[in-house]
Amino acid sequence: MAPKKPKVYHVGILSGLDIFADAIDGFKAKMTELGYVEGQNIVYDVQKTNMDMAACKSILQTFVANKVDLIFVFPTEPALEAKAITQGTNIPVVFSGASIEGVDLVQSVREPGGNITGVRFPGPDIAAKRLEIFHELVPWAKRMLVPYQRGYPSIPAQLDALRPVAEAAGVTLVELPADNLAEVEADLQTRAKSADIGYDAILCLAEPLMTTPDSNAVLVKFSAERKVPIGGCPVFEEGYGSIFMTKPDDFENGKLAASLADKILRGTSAGTLPVVSPETLLWLNYKVAQELGLTVPEGLLSQAVEIIR
Repeated sequence: MAPKKPKVYHVGILSGLDIFADAIDGFKAKMTELGYVEGQNIVYDVQKTNMDMAACKSILQTFVANKVDLIFVFPTEPALEAKAITQGTNIPVVFSGASIEGVDLVQSVREPGGNITGVRFPGPDIAAKRLEIFHELVPWAKRMLVPYQRGYPSIPAQLDALRPVAEAAGVTLVELPADNLAEVEADLQTRAKSADIGYDAILCLAEPLMTTPDSNAVLVKFSAERKVPIGGCPVFEEGYGSIFMTKPDDFENGKLAASLADKILRGTSAGTLPVVSPETLLWLNYKVAQELGLTVPEGLLSQAVEIIR
């Protein structure tokens, strides 16, 4: 009798937003640690769309048609699509960087239910933390512009967490919902014509519109010209940039997701595996803080995983 061929697992990976793409490397690295050797006992079909939802649906439908053994997907909207498209199949879904508050992604953290589990993006916690850090850095900023993608599913929960923190700090949130970058630019241009632009700082939430390179560049340029502090969004900009960023590490998120995937491939039902909440990290742009004449408290410096000088 010929020896039984070892199982080769097929995993479909959908990166729905480029800024989270390091999760793929983390996922593969951890899967290798767990004994899955690419090309031998596991094959990855990696697809990227950068928030093209029509493409997301098409890719997920292809994964289902190909009967992959598991789908790894991020962030929120693609994860929701994956849940919907895999209904009625036995294909498990593991998400990363997806918000679970205010969206129908899981039943609960402890028992996500159905065929899905993953690593959440702690959006409400991060929103509140960003404002607290910003207030510590610029206590004189009493009006904060908050631009965000209109209708994005994770926004309401973030704003709900943000508002009481802002009220306690004596900060007024100047919300700027927009469907696209053109609307944001139009608003900024209108404000630029006034002696008072209507806010003292810009606070970024975790959402797709203002985290794309083009949008981020618009905010950074506008802020630089007026010496307006901006915080929460990516800090790795040439010249002027955001003072700080707080978020989980996407590579580590991928590793956490791989640990869940391993359990699923070994027979555990995805819906019985509790959703994982990752650690939130802090990056500080000390160079920008100095250019703005800000004093960075030692407590924040000690918390930062990286300080740009």
